[in-house]
Amino acid sequence: MIVFDLGCDNAHCFEGWFSSAEDFERQLGQHLLSCPICASTAIRRLPSAARLNTGKGGREAAAGAAQAQDAATGQYANFDAELMQKLISRIVENTEDVGRAFAEEARKIHYQEAPERHIRGIAGPQEVEALREEGIDVVALPVLPHLTGNTH
Repeated sequence: MIVFDLGCDNAHCFEGWFSSAEDFERQLGQHLLSCPICASTAIRRLPSAARLNTGKGGREAAAGAAQAQDAATGQYANFDAELMQKLISRIVENTEDVGRAFAEEARKIHYQEAPERHIRGIAGPQEVEALREEGIDVVALPVLPHLTGNTH
């Protein structure tokens, strides 16, 4: 088993566990990998530090590294995972998925060129920034792949 640090085009970081480096390359090439937070399939392998098992402080060091990783990514700390999953499920059930047309659709709704409704979709960091600069409220949520119909 091999563990790689991965990231998506929305700057979300996560781990992937593979049977081999070749298995990772195969899944990446077949677009079988997706971000567990936003479901983006634009995945890349991130640089990672080598792990040395010195026998001293192994668990504490690993825990510290995991906490540092969480702090560095700035993703949804100190929340109840079950409550967050219920919240996200409710949002998915009560919104229209407009996919990669999210920014365009959000603008149409904001400028009253389309009927007002609750939407969700995929937008890159630059698109989100531009929407916010236009006064359009946007919230990023980690949507689990099984809620979007994506199995990976």
